[in-house]
Amino acid sequence: MFAIHFAQAIMSKYETKPGDHVGMPPGIPYIISNEAAERFSFYGMRTILVIFMTKYLFLMDGNGGTPMSQTEATAHYHDFVAWVYFTPLLGALLSDVFLGKYRTIILLSIVYCLGHAALACMGMVGSSTTWLFAGLLLITIGSGGIKPCVSAHVGDQFGKTNSHLLTKIYNWFYFSINLGSFVSTLMTPWLLEWYGPHWAFGVPGVLMALATLLFWLGRHKFIHVPPGGKEFFRELTSKEGLTALGKLIPLYIFIAAFWALFDQTGSSWVFQAAQMDRDFLGVTWLESQIQALNPILILTFIPLFTFLVYPAVNKVFKLTPLRKIGIGLFVMAASFGLVALIQTWIDAGERPSIAWQLLAFVIITASEVMVSIVALEFSYTQAPKTMKSMVMAVFLLSVFVGNKATSWINSFILIDEVELVDKKPHPGFDGKVGTADDLVMGEESIGSPVTEELGEGLAQIEAAFAENERLPSAEEGKALLAEIKDPWGAPLRYTLLSSSKARISSDGPDKESKTQWDLGTIVGVKEINRDAEGSWLAKRKIELGIIEEEPDPNASPLSRSDYAGGQTKLEGASYFMFFTWLMFGTAVAYVPFAFFYREKTYLND
Repeated sequence: MFAIHFAQAIMSKYETKPGDHVGMPPGIPYIISNEAAERFSFYGMRTILVIFMTKYLFLMDGNGGTPMSQTEATAHYHDFVAWVYFTPLLGALLSDVFLGKYRTIILLSIVYCLGHAALACMGMVGSSTTWLFAGLLLITIGSGGIKPCVSAHVGDQFGKTNSHLLTKIYNWFYFSINLGSFVSTLMTPWLLEWYGPHWAFGVPGVLMALATLLFWLGRHKFIHVPPGGKEFFRELTSKEGLTALGKLIPLYIFIAAFWALFDQTGSSWVFQAAQMDRDFLGVTWLESQIQALNPILILTFIPLFTFLVYPAVNKVFKLTPLRKIGIGLFVMAASFGLVALIQTWIDAGERPSIAWQLLAFVIITASEVMVSIVALEFSYTQAPKTMKSMVMAVFLLSVFVGNKATSWINSFILIDEVELVDKKPHPGFDGKVGTADDLVMGEESIGSPVTEELGEGLAQIEAAFAENERLPSAEEGKALLAEIKDPWGAPLRYTLLSSSKARISSDGPDKESKTQWDLGTIVGVKEINRDAEGSWLAKRKIELGIIEEEPDPNASPLSRSDYAGGQTKLEGASYFMFFTWLMFGTAVAYVPFAFFYREKTYLND
């Protein structure tokens, strides 16, 4: 209660109700500019996150450690996104019960800035991994916490005399979100490529600080609605409120599956883009920049669907909100079916044009318009008048559930890695030191019972590459390694991962594939994998001695990276097909739910 009275005392010097303004409220420019800067900050940081974790993080501390795997980075990414959409619930409670919207936004924006400051400390002092996760935790609290408050704060500025301007201002509000997202998605990957992590994370941090300053400057222009205190809980636990939530929660479970797929445009789709030919329309795109297409398509598709697609379909088929969502779920399955097809080409050693993924973005954005935007509007109409904000926060929990599911799946399919200490024997599968299956981390490779055989296999692949100037296909590689047996009597496996990577492996002493005891090496084509000349990565690797400034012209064109476990149970096209069928099954199950759902609409007078 003290917190409530304190907040109300502070707010007493501000206006708490809209006046008789007939035009745009004076605080709106501060809110719009704040939102554009904040969205630039968030999407800029998020856009480069998986690339940073897999290609940059291990170089930050100056020891050139082990890169994070794509599967592990995907799990961390979706964990982060999930919690960003859980904390809005906490932000709504803090705002509506204790502090009010303005004070909640200011307080959590400072936390948000501290998160960016933590990311800026990576590579300066202490462990970069520790600073990374500390920064992500603070950004999760800050970004997620202010999410339900900012849009509601916009509505608080309007009264009866200017409420007709709400639609106009929310259009500008949505435009500012997509403008900030578009600019940052193009700019931040470029900063990371050429100027490194400190600039790439630092610029979004500066923008977040600017967003906080702009919001503070508008404090005397805003309407400050006081917190509700106990009344909030009375409304939440009413029969009407519980009934509305009970009907909407099953809908949000279906929508959670949508988010489990959609947010992979920032993870698995980025890794796929890295394996494609990214020269398109006279521009060489960075793998993270392709995401910039989404906000532009959103701004195009909203009027297109509203004024053309929906009216045209309505002439032959009545489009209710629930039917739009159902169609959108099937469209989502189609978008992942396309990226699965793209991945089959990559798995076969081809480098398809990035235009194919751009087409997938067109399809997935159409799904977003029909699922995300329609579901948000539908949720508002189905929420009792006193519970609009809380239902919006519960809707955002569907994003949390979807991303946690994707994170869990990626954690589940990740095979444990054998932890090796430099030149210290590991007991291996039998758990005894001094036996034949001991493992030792050497300077260039892992010493294991199959080291010699892997070397023979690599020599075969190098010879085939020298002859054909490409990595062997899956069938060719299998034939080349057919006569090379591991110490346990099984032939080596060959897997083509892309046009520039392949894997030679043994099932190991347990004689089972896809376990911790798999032993192998990843073969990479150096010319294709080489970092852009003059880029931050290239300079950093030269500093650490990972690559020489002048490559040896007589050296092998192929690189070798040994491993013991640490791979994934689901990879390549099979990964995308798993999610395609998951989404298709969800869409089919949704149909009877939508048929039996009974709408009850609540609108303000």
